[in-house]
Amino acid sequence: MEKKIRVLVAKPGLDGHDRGALVIAQALRDEGMEVVYTGLRQTPAQIVNAAIQEDVDCIGLSCLSGAHNELFPEVVRLLRERQADDILVIGGGVIPQEDIPFLESAGIAKVFTPGSPTKDIAAFIRQRVQPKSVNVTKPPKKIAHIGIAVHSIEAALPFYCRVLGLKLLGCEEVAGEQVKIAFLEIGESRLELLEPLGPDSPVARFLTKRGEGIHHIALEVDDLEQRLSSLKENGVSLLNDTPREGAHQAQIAFLHPKQAGGVLFELCQHPGKVRRAGADE
Repeated sequence: MEKKIRVLVAKPGLDGHDRGALVIAQALRDEGMEVVYTGLRQTPAQIVNAAIQEDVDCIGLSCLSGAHNELFPEVVRLLRERQADDILVIGGGVIPQEDIPFLESAGIAKVFTPGSPTKDIAAFIRQRVQPKSVNVTKPPKKIAHIGIAVHSIEAALPFYCRVLGLKLLGCEEVAGEQVKIAFLEIGESRLELLEPLGPDSPVARFLTKRGEGIHHIALEVDDLEQRLSSLKENGVSLLNDTPREGAHQAQIAFLHPKQAGGVLFELCQHPGKVRRAGADE
């Protein structure tokens, strides 16, 4: 059985309010983590001692008193002094935006301000404490294609075919995505020109917001369904929890663009691409 992540939620200093800390502690328990709460008015030394004794993976510091610039870095310093700086330290509470860069430079991995979704906090802890657990499957095999949003395929094709000299492999309409696609061959990959079939299609909304340009990057993978399940379990945000049908009867799913700094990634698996464990390559 996989070891549960252990988190110490701590209130350093003289702050006497712990409602927010208790909410976070319960939310992390609901996410399947083991949570230890130190109680109010703990010194940095007491917090570090408890973290080491409890063998935690992460310390979540909460401060409302305004002393975060002194208390949070002191916890990091003491962890380093005790050779326990592999413990992740995050912070929260009433933290002014202008103090966040200083805290992060002092070793606080992330500062969550009031209103931060608890699922985002849990996801961050998972990704930092168990970074290898996200990569439980093989890396993508290759870039399957790059999707480019255009207002009109007919108007765009002369540039790609005559100027770039790419070969047009054909066109296809995908009703479920309300898009017409032109496939252009380039080595082992493709460029796909995406023309919306209606004003409510995702590509139409993209064009309205950003204009013509790169819409997404598609990566070829094996066993898409298992990969999506693994990513979801490890807190990766998905636009699609389960595969759906794309062009050429491929199974596709999109990751949330916030996972890659605004880049939209598609995972795709074409028919016949599933390989069972133990089968020949």
